[in-house]
Amino acid sequence: MRRRSFLAGSAAGLAATLVPPFAMAQDGLPKLGARAVPITVGERQDRVAHAAELMRSHDLDAVLVEAGTSLRYFTGVQWWRSERLTAAIITREGEIAVVTPFFEEPSVRETLALPAEILPWDEDEDPTAKVADWLKTRGLGQGRIGIEETVRYFAVDGLAAALPGTTLVSANPVVRGCRMVKSAAELALMQLATDITMAAYRHAAPRIERGMGPSDISALINGATKQMGGNPEFALVLLGEASAYPHGSGRPQQVRDGEVILLDSGCNVEGYQSDISRSFVFGEPTAFQRQVWQQMRQGQDVAIAAARIGATAGSIDDAVRSFYEGLGYGPGYRLPGTSHRTGHGIGLDGHEPVHLVRGEQTRLAPGMCFSNEPGIYIPGQFGIRLEDCFWMEEDGPRWFSTPAPSIDDPFG
Repeated sequence: MRRRSFLAGSAAGLAATLVPPFAMAQDGLPKLGARAVPITVGERQDRVAHAAELMRSHDLDAVLVEAGTSLRYFTGVQWWRSERLTAAIITREGEIAVVTPFFEEPSVRETLALPAEILPWDEDEDPTAKVADWLKTRGLGQGRIGIEETVRYFAVDGLAAALPGTTLVSANPVVRGCRMVKSAAELALMQLATDITMAAYRHAAPRIERGMGPSDISALINGATKQMGGNPEFALVLLGEASAYPHGSGRPQQVRDGEVILLDSGCNVEGYQSDISRSFVFGEPTAFQRQVWQQMRQGQDVAIAAARIGATAGSIDDAVRSFYEGLGYGPGYRLPGTSHRTGHGIGLDGHEPVHLVRGEQTRLAPGMCFSNEPGIYIPGQFGIRLEDCFWMEEDGPRWFSTPAPSIDDPFG
């Protein structure tokens, strides 16, 4: 029920959380990032309360999350990972403690958005012992502690040694249970990041010239993204044959007449990410390039048609792969065809659980967000990848970005 109320009014929420346009940057690009509405303290409190509810239902005493996006999600703390542990422990009663090096405490407090006890540790101390002692004072530490899936081994091993009577288990039912379902405020930030990436593409594409290399085009995209107030995450540019390899090639590349240009870029706004790909040809496409582009675009339509509340995430990938096999690609993940999953989860991380991949049994629910990118790759020739993200509502999927109309009009 909490998750559903989180999402309530998501379509209206997207509009309500964006204010009217602001000033323009010097080069005429809109300062879209100025429209961002940060996640409120109240929403973070709801997240912690929901996490506590899930802990109780899964018989967990507490959950440990290390520095990274899950720490930011629950506490607001924006911190990086190093050999010195900064992490949060959240109990089944909704109490929070943040363990961090003593000399980092003032900096960590700058982004801490909720009341929490700080457990500073000195260089000659064991931070996991601090966590263990804090749990013991609350009568916890002899049951089950959930470990967020990206927490590093040294922290898990240290906590196990400090709490010998405790069983350490996966925190996925709690952390995924919260993070996979986005609120209206989260969707609005992802929509804004998407709008910035699409505007950056539309700014950069007409400025692509014969002879340019990937770094030249990446600079155009990232420069426009920054001008509009987005924080660039990546701008992958694959030219010619390199487009046949999903993450590219180290060989020299340059824009040539009649060859494919594949752009895959994203940014974040208040941490929430976009991820969009477009493929087109510099000059006039061949009949074969047009055919593959159109087939791949149909693959997106097959995926979105299969994305229904209650469907398993893996069934979307199955539907696309079946369609492609009917066209002569594959079978399965074989090439020519689609060698990677149909899509991935997206939110505070560009790739986050769960994915649209064969065998994934998680069922789609309102508020879940995914990419839709069943690229077609023909080794030695070229590849076509079109990628648009969507979120799920009760009555079906909604696009963050409108899919490309045609190979001649890839940005709409």
